[in-house]
Formats: sequence, C-alpha cells, structure tokens
Amino acid sequence: MDRIPILKLGRALLVSIQVDIHDRLAKALEEDLSERIVATGARGVMIDISGLEIVDSFMGRMLDNIAAVSRLLDADTVVVGMRPAVAITLVELGLSLTGVKTALNVERGMTLIGSGQYEEIEGDDAPGGGDERDEG
Repeated sequence: MDRIPILKLGRALLVSIQVDIHDRLAKALEEDLSERIVATGARGVMIDISGLEIVDSFMGRMLDNIAAVSRLLDADTVVVGMRPAVAITLVELGLSLTGVKTALNVERGMTLIGSGQYEEIEGDDAPGGGDERDEG
C-alpha cells in the first residue's frame, strides 16, 4: 500500500498531499502521523494541500480527524497552500475544520508553529493587552 511521506522540519511535521486520497490511504496517514508525533515530540503538523485543485467532504473530514488526533497528542495542525476555490468549496460544504489553523504557505505555517501562536490570548496577560499608557 502507498504511503504519504511525512517530513520533520524543526518542531513540526510536514505532510504534502498531492494526490486524491482514498479511505485506506487516509487511515494509514492518520496512523503514521500519530506515531511520528509521539516519536518526534512534534509541536505542530503542517498539511500542504497546494497540489489539490478540489477538496470534497471526505478530504475535509480527513483534515478534521487529523487535527483532532494531533490535538490529543499535543500538536497543533496548520493547513497550508489552500487555493481560493478549495476554501470556497469547504465553506459551501459547511466544513469549518475546527482546531485547524491556516497559512498561505509553508514558510508562514512554520512561523505560526514556531512562534507558538496557537490560540488567541485576550485580556491583560496578552502582549499589548491591558492598559499600557506611557506615564511621564
């Protein structure tokens, strides 16, 4: 059975999906990725979908499942390289990809993972938050 390669880049794992994925390949990717997250201690998973021209509901659910498994293993998921038509299709299908961050390209995805910007920080503890007037 074919496998999708998983590359380690710093604190992240990179998966580049360039072909249509069927059920068995998706399941194998999910298992391989979860094993690699644990083995490497990766903090993030980047899924490059720049090679995909269309995304259907199966692909959307697969991305959502990978993100859920990654979250349980203490790694965040960033989808990179999404084409405008793919974004429109996901919205039309009603798929919100809960817990998945997006970036235009791998470089921006690495910045997102490397900076630890996985959640929005609000309130006085946030950088630039609270009342920081210059007195004097």
